[in-house]
Amino acid sequence: MKKMTFDYDEKADVLYVSFGKPQKAISEEKGNVAIRRSEKTGEVVGVTILDFLKDARLRPKKIEITA
Repeated sequence: MKKMTFDYDEKADVLYVSFGKPQKAISEEKGNVAIRRSEKTGEVVGVTILDFLKDARLRPKKIEITA
């Protein structure tokens, strides 16, 4: 299992989640969620969630990500 790291930018209300060491990635946007995949392998290496706390307070919801 790879180490997960979380970084929250309070000013921008963005949560960054990384799996393993940071690396170059291609992003796929799905609403306010961006899935980051390795340029080399296509493996999911991270997730970025925009308006993280705003959305959590307004409308709790389940986010499904297929890896």
